[in-house]
Amino acid sequence: MKFATKAIHAGQHPDPATGAVMTPVYQTSTYAQKSPGDHKGYEYSRGTNPTRKALEDCMAALENAKFGLAFASGMAATDAVLKLLKPGDEVITGNDLYGGSYRIFTKVFANYGIKFHFLNLSDPEIIRHHISEKTRLIWIETPTNPTMQVIDIRAVAAIAKAENVLLTVDNTFASPYLQNPIDLGADLVMHSVTKYIGGHSDVVMGALMTNNEQLYKDLWFIYNSCGATPGPMDSFLVLRGIKTLHLRMQAHCANGRRVAEFLQNHPRIEKVYWPGFEHHPNHHIAKAQMRDFGGMISIVLKNAGLQETFKIASSFKVFTLAESLGGVESLVNHPATMTHASIPREEREKAGVVDNLLRLSVGVEDIDDLLADLEQALN
Repeated sequence: MKFATKAIHAGQHPDPATGAVMTPVYQTSTYAQKSPGDHKGYEYSRGTNPTRKALEDCMAALENAKFGLAFASGMAATDAVLKLLKPGDEVITGNDLYGGSYRIFTKVFANYGIKFHFLNLSDPEIIRHHISEKTRLIWIETPTNPTMQVIDIRAVAAIAKAENVLLTVDNTFASPYLQNPIDLGADLVMHSVTKYIGGHSDVVMGALMTNNEQLYKDLWFIYNSCGATPGPMDSFLVLRGIKTLHLRMQAHCANGRRVAEFLQNHPRIEKVYWPGFEHHPNHHIAKAQMRDFGGMISIVLKNAGLQETFKIASSFKVFTLAESLGGVESLVNHPATMTHASIPREEREKAGVVDNLLRLSVGVEDIDDLLADLEQALN
């Protein structure tokens, strides 16, 4: 089944009671049982809900995985993966990382005796020099947030497999439409479903997908026991959003290309981060493991101090200054003080997250309006 067909049909069947084409919102906390233990898979909605199960099956299909789990947020999904670890375990991850991931790594799980190594993973061979007998997890984003580093998933997966280390890929920036890490050897895929999968800035949700049944069972135990699961209405909204994921991503990619090309030649711009440029580091890897290059772009403003950067960020009329990304509307973000504020200045600047960097999530508005808005804000 091709992607567009899966987006519309995977995991979903007409309601047996009414014939409803759309999966109903099963707004219930509990389920009747004919006798104790006779629950036919449903007993309490923290653990399983029919609306959420349809969504999980659909998201798994989009990532070419057998199993899916939906969480109340992307951070809840990340938290579940880290709860597979024990004190003394070590994690290898990137040095350009979503600020929320950095925060939960360093401010929460480091307190439980888990050690994190933040490395430049543009060359996967660097991983070999930091793997030890205590390494249990490799966690990567690609493209990274916000400098769009491209990491070779297949190469990292080969190293992880050889060392018997779990590989999780945060696939949020690419979405399942552009990239499928499990096909490239990853054990787990994580999404902030809030972003491209939901796509309409009206739901907060996360997800994990895997082909490993034991890993799925271990994560389901955490998912059910700790209870960070989404409600049926949010699940319904994401199911609805997924039905246009392929169409939205095509528009995001087309607009993203036009915006990147416009900014590349703008006199107020020092640097443009977008993996579609041939000169972008590891562009050849992006070309090989992605189907297109997406709508996420970061820019460094030329000779701009913090106040001027703030002024430009606040001058847009179509782009909205806001957290998050991946919705149909275009957003502009100042990572240093917004999404990545929890990362110490020295660490974020090493990764290129400087004060005059802005991150753009290019939406699906008319491209002429987006380019005109960029021009007026920059001038």
